[in-house]
Amino acid sequence: MHKRKITSLFIITLLVTSCSGTWDSVKRGLTGQKAKSTDEFLIQKKDPLILPPDFENLPTPDERTLAKEEFSLFEKKLGKISITEDTPSSVSSTEESILQKIRKK
Repeated sequence: MHKRKITSLFIITLLVTSCSGTWDSVKRGLTGQKAKSTDEFLIQKKDPLILPPDFENLPTPDERTLAKEEFSLFEKKLGKISITEDTPSSVSSTEESILQKIRKK
């Protein structure tokens, strides 16, 4: 009978320690002690939103469309000028034949 108690105690001890890493984890499991961890649901407070210093000087949507129209007109004028300035008055015959072949395709 005494031998049987020692054997069962040994088997229980073996099973309890094999399921855990150390005696400390067995102690925590038997006492119900919770592990100390970070709180993943903790919400950090942030600074309140503030307006930028030059908020009053920002352009309105109407001003933005006008600026886009002015810019497109400027690009068109610039495009017309650059086309006329880029074409030299005397083009060599080799360049002329290459340009003709390109235009045909």
